[in-house]
Amino acid sequence: MSPHLSPRSTELRRRFAEEARSERPDLALLCLLLAAQADGSLDEAGMDAAQIELDDLAGQLPFRPGGPRSWATALAELLGSRLGFHGVAADYQRLESSLLHEVLRRRRGLPILLSVVWMEVARRAGAPVYGVALPGHFVVGFGDPGEQVLADPFGAGRVLTGPDAELLVAGATGAPLDPSMLRPVDPLEVVLRILNNIRAWASTRPERSDVALWAVELSLLLPSHPARLRYDRAQLLVRRGDFVAGAAELEAYAEVVGAVDAAAAERVLGQARAARAMLN
Repeated sequence: MSPHLSPRSTELRRRFAEEARSERPDLALLCLLLAAQADGSLDEAGMDAAQIELDDLAGQLPFRPGGPRSWATALAELLGSRLGFHGVAADYQRLESSLLHEVLRRRRGLPILLSVVWMEVARRAGAPVYGVALPGHFVVGFGDPGEQVLADPFGAGRVLTGPDAELLVAGATGAPLDPSMLRPVDPLEVVLRILNNIRAWASTRPERSDVALWAVELSLLLPSHPARLRYDRAQLLVRRGDFVAGAAELEAYAEVVGAVDAAAAERVLGQARAARAMLN
């Protein structure tokens, strides 16, 4: 991790790593620890308040309303219709749209964060709920595969028909819906996708390389992550002027890559030498 981290950041990352490696990772807690890294004003009381709000929202749902469609409808009625949770295109331009406490406050956010709200409220109420990572658009699913019902929290919880889901996928990829796209995703996959979204947001804003760096460093704390993230971190360190740490990370990545692609490893080592040369 980055040197010179504040004690608060160090503690947040310790807790994030510990929760990510627990037997049953708490999705809401991981999202809040992530948000606290982004927002220095989000303290322990603020994180507790967000968890309490999710509990309160779950308490407003009908008691076991019925099958998957009834659950989806009940969530849409409470969160979408009554409370106004939804998304709009402009939300993609705001970092707050990826921070759970801000999504709870604004009742707006990216599809995946609104889906986290739906999942966490529904889970607390006993619903058979999970995330579904359709290409380009995250939604929630209720029920077993044979009776699966999909809902779109970005669209205020609209229940999706088969053609609706096919249209979403075709719009994002130009390809037909494959049944494998409908599988439930686990909490750590959700968190990695949120961090990827944050990195994508920061990549178009060179002045926010600090955000890109903590997002990639949190991703590296997850038990399973793409090896290339180490290369991305090294590039960010060099870009931010930390040539020694960046070069060291490039050299470590080259060692990993060298086992399967010697030419790629040599290119990375060349980048490491170039980074060290910037010190002269």
